[in-house]
Amino acid sequence: MSGPPREAQRYAGPEYRRLLAAARRSLERTGGALAGRISIPDPDDAERKAVIGITGVHISAGTRRATVTLTGLDAAVRRGAGCGLAELLTALGGPLRDRPAETASIRAARAGLESLVAASPLHESHAWVRDWLAEIRRDGTLTRLATQPQVMRQAVHVLEYLSGRVTSAAAPIALPALAARVTGDTKALNHGTALATVVLRGLALRAGTARPASAAERRELWDRSGVVVDDLSSRVLVLNVAAKGAGLGTWLTGAAQYGTPFQATLHQLTVHPVQVSCPRVYVCENPAILRRACAELGPACPPVVCTEGRPSTAFHRLLSLAVSAGGAELWYHGDFDWPGVAIAADVMARYAGRPWRMGASDYRQAGVSGVLLTGDPVETPWDPELREAMRSSGHAVYEEMVGDELLADLAEYQDA
Repeated sequence: MSGPPREAQRYAGPEYRRLLAAARRSLERTGGALAGRISIPDPDDAERKAVIGITGVHISAGTRRATVTLTGLDAAVRRGAGCGLAELLTALGGPLRDRPAETASIRAARAGLESLVAASPLHESHAWVRDWLAEIRRDGTLTRLATQPQVMRQAVHVLEYLSGRVTSAAAPIALPALAARVTGDTKALNHGTALATVVLRGLALRAGTARPASAAERRELWDRSGVVVDDLSSRVLVLNVAAKGAGLGTWLTGAAQYGTPFQATLHQLTVHPVQVSCPRVYVCENPAILRRACAELGPACPPVVCTEGRPSTAFHRLLSLAVSAGGAELWYHGDFDWPGVAIAADVMARYAGRPWRMGASDYRQAGVSGVLLTGDPVETPWDPELREAMRSSGHAVYEEMVGDELLADLAEYQDA
């Protein structure tokens, strides 16, 4: 019906607008049932007279609420317009929604999505997947995705694929390649898509971190999951890490001969295969330590690699070459704050590394700084006493504050 029939024009006026809007809400809420009453508060004179015309019951001027039964309104519409109330509302304002049916459909679709996640092997074996499902169910995301089941299906496939790659220690994969592999669309995991958003929420839970709130945090979380957003921006800062191999191997070895810091990109590490062979690699978190080592020790300094905060995919690629393939022993030092010890725990666990002045006694000897610890305490499995010492003190100690001790260790090693 392109418009209301001529007989229904009388109901298109403003005096019926609120009354018919209330009728529409009621019929949509109940699936079309004509049970119950509807009312309009503080009717004006035209609305009051309209209701009187429908009910045949006088309503005094100034009444606070005018009420009519839906059956009475339906009967009046049939007399005046030659069609039922539902037909009139459709003609004047478009089709009525059947909200109970919509709710049942969404409920069934949501249950289907929950079953989809529950059927994944990850659901049974990983608590973070169960937490992910509970979280997106709780905040309404699952309901919003009920009409897009392919998004959840693809999200589960992405998480399964990445979890398998972590287990097999596979090389990083580019984000567009990952998207194409799972969805057939290279842009499906771009920032802002529903798929990228829900996948990153799962990856954040897997990593034990907060949801990424910036481009840098998103790139870091993808990197941490073995996905390269940009293989040119993923890089690692090194000092005196010599390597064999054409291209990058030549550049790293040349920089080491001059004691010059070098930043290797993931792109270089991917397209220029290298072999790294050294007995020990020192890892620091802050580039200020590497800069001092360059200035004070130069070419005599042992190999130093800097995470520059959260380690990048390029960092992990190089350390895998040095430790896993090359047999190097990793010694790690970072900031004594909760993010710092979290990074330390992750790196040392991943590469069977040793703490480098990262014990409770080292923390106490550094003295009290003016920076208070923030965030939740983190376990320090290499020295459980460290966590308690930090909680008790409540102060952070950054690497720069113990730079002299770290440089002395590097100098001593090169003399060994």
